[in-house]
Amino acid sequence: MSGRIPVHGYRIVHKYPHNLSFWTQGLVFDRGFLYEGTGEYGGSGIFKIVPASGQILQSRTLEAEYFGEGITILGNRLIQLTWKSHIGFVYDKDSFALLKTFSYPTEGWGLTHNGRELILSDGTDTLYFLDSESFTVLRQIKVAASGRPVEGLNELEFVNGSILANIWQSDHIVQIHPESGVVTAWIDLTGLLDSSSDKTADVLNGIAWNPATDHLFVTGKLWPVLFEIEVVTTPPIRRP
Repeated sequence: MSGRIPVHGYRIVHKYPHNLSFWTQGLVFDRGFLYEGTGEYGGSGIFKIVPASGQILQSRTLEAEYFGEGITILGNRLIQLTWKSHIGFVYDKDSFALLKTFSYPTEGWGLTHNGRELILSDGTDTLYFLDSESFTVLRQIKVAASGRPVEGLNELEFVNGSILANIWQSDHIVQIHPESGVVTAWIDLTGLLDSSSDKTADVLNGIAWNPATDHLFVTGKLWPVLFEIEVVTTPPIRRP
């Protein structure tokens, strides 16, 4: 994280309760509600949640053979990946009824879309763009910061023309140019959750965007809190 790539900070806007049993894999904000996808064999599912209270309005669990991963909402469909099964699930967003399944060649980690194509991460430095109807891979990009590969790309969100990605086992989110794969900014969330506040909390994971406020919802695996944050932008470091 050097050179001229800006490193942004954050301001906490609100704190909301988060289910301590949720191994968070995907997070989406849609029309006032949060949709969360969770992982673990025997504990994976999708959930519709009231942000302010954490109340679960609707849920659907995966069979124990599947380890749930990232989710996204495109139109009236909620789409969910699995980790190593190479199988994705397409649900009706309102009823959570299963509409179809599809396959993909990589592991599934994070998922988002740009309005036309699905964007999938597999834990490496590669992002895959899939046709949103046939689910075939159309293209892929390598993600790099100052010429160096950025690996561990996990949960994804498409925000204002850029891809945001959690970096696995870190407190950072990267902002990625969707055509070149170049990292255009880092968001440093160090200190967001005090590690001493809950010994069971695991890594940061989960990004959802509210376009009405331009705020992000972020949380982590087994975290007791969901945070609404404003990204505090900083200019690139200018060296003499």
